[in-house]
Amino acid sequence: MRIDGYAPIEEYAAIGDGRTAALVARDGAIDWLCIPDLDSESVFAALLDTHRGGSFTLAPVSEFESERRYRDGSNILETTFTTSTGRVQIVDGMTLADRHTLAPMREVVRKVEALDGTVRLRWRIEPRLDYGRRPTKLERRGDRLLAQLGGRALAISAWGLPGWLQEDEAVAGELELAPGETALFSLTAAEGEPIVLPDRESSERRLEEADAFWRGWSAQATYEGPWREAVVRSALALKLLVFAPSGAIAAAPTASLPEEIGGQRNWDYRFSWLRDSAFALAALESLGIAEEAHAFFWWFMHASRLTHPRLQVLYRLNGGTETDEVELEHMEGHRGSRPVRVGNAAADQVQLDVYGAVLDAIWTHVRNHGDLGGDSGRHVAKIADYVAEHWRDRDSSIWEVRSPPTHFVQSKVMCWVALERATRLAAERAIPDRSETWRAEADEIRRFVDKQGWDDERRSYVRATDLCELDASLLTLPIIGFDGGPRLAATVDAVRRELAEGPFVRRYRGADGVEGGEGAFLTCSFWLADALARVGRVREATELMDELDGLANDVGLYAEEADPDTGAFLGNFPQGLVHLALINAAVSIHAAEGAG
Repeated sequence: MRIDGYAPIEEYAAIGDGRTAALVARDGAIDWLCIPDLDSESVFAALLDTHRGGSFTLAPVSEFESERRYRDGSNILETTFTTSTGRVQIVDGMTLADRHTLAPMREVVRKVEALDGTVRLRWRIEPRLDYGRRPTKLERRGDRLLAQLGGRALAISAWGLPGWLQEDEAVAGELELAPGETALFSLTAAEGEPIVLPDRESSERRLEEADAFWRGWSAQATYEGPWREAVVRSALALKLLVFAPSGAIAAAPTASLPEEIGGQRNWDYRFSWLRDSAFALAALESLGIAEEAHAFFWWFMHASRLTHPRLQVLYRLNGGTETDEVELEHMEGHRGSRPVRVGNAAADQVQLDVYGAVLDAIWTHVRNHGDLGGDSGRHVAKIADYVAEHWRDRDSSIWEVRSPPTHFVQSKVMCWVALERATRLAAERAIPDRSETWRAEADEIRRFVDKQGWDDERRSYVRATDLCELDASLLTLPIIGFDGGPRLAATVDAVRRELAEGPFVRRYRGADGVEGGEGAFLTCSFWLADALARVGRVREATELMDELDGLANDVGLYAEEADPDTGAFLGNFPQGLVHLALINAAVSIHAAEGAG
């Protein structure tokens, strides 16, 4: 049920083509689509402004119930509407030029099929290019409609309809099909190149070929442990976030979905964060999906050279560094949650934890695939040198806080990880050997963390040296292999005691420079399950994982956060880091079970 015109975040499913993605609501509306790429301006953005954003609605005229599912092993979505007079199914997908590769067509196909009885449907396509900042006029070209703005174009094609009513900025109509009859919509987009104007047969064929691609791709997953269905669905969700031209993995396909309804914690996640690299490589490698892991590895190796040896926190999907943050003042925000932001100013922050994530990912790659090559090895060694020189700096932490930088404990530990992995790489002769210096600085970091990052009263590591409070990022310490002995298990207990509300775990409870509240971070919940398994408490980890498995929406997807009181989703959706954490937690628990 919509609230003030907005569908709840958990009511959405995602479809995509390796270049961009669309969100489809349970009631049949496509409320989010950016073209030509995931980080381009939107053509449908009713997700952020139900009046000005634009959408493609398609639903029964009368009251209905809906059920939906992804086809097995696929990112093709099926939604079945049932009314008092019959049933109809809508198949939604984005097509590919070749079913053997993820070559995008930038085409959304919606196939309508009557199953039994008769159902009258109403549809309306209202594109709003450029986030709706300027009017989008529709022009008829033969039996199609075309919208253009600058070098961007959108074509609307349809077959099996009795007719349509054209307005300046929308096209609409109704249809009713007999059982077995079908209708088809195709939306194609282009920028700076000729737009594809498909025929019905080719669009239907590409839809089925896309389904075959997804099934073939997901069949690569070798994981056979518990929660396999959730693990494979998470892998498919991650594949939707892989930007095929570069191999970058976006954090999410959306921008500015609120962490609190009506609040101002609204950020653009259509970028690739280097810190996700370690989690991504571990997850993909553990599933036997090496091609995407390999592509992502070389993407962040390339992107990191642009600011060498300093690492930027996030990069554009094409590897660029420009991520200017602006506010779209004309948009009201999801359920009135303002400001609506596109771009992300966190790229300019100092976040020291990213160095540990990158060096850990490089170690994972070398361990599984061999040598880096001389030039890349020298590049990596200089990054380690930078960490040895700068680990004493203050930073903004893994959580990108907008309060004054300080000495966050998890950031220091990740600097230790960076130098520890560098010594391993040097021992394997993968990078130039300056391990004597790196080892000495790593030992100094450990002394710093053990002395200034530990609180005897809480029996836990703490958020920062001047913030004697808990932080769920400390759950990553056992995950990344920081040997804290009994202190690790005690820290896991403390985080659970102070930050968990049932299966939900909050990041922290202290100030962070941004007003308002937020939900519980679902990544932290999966980190807790992972950490429990790694400290030997497999039964507790399994019980928590079973609870978390039940928190997904009806098609197996997770948002960044959830409201602990209601379970309602908050934040950007679907969130890549949550699905990465799910995969890694499942693999850790399965491994711990196998180890007895």
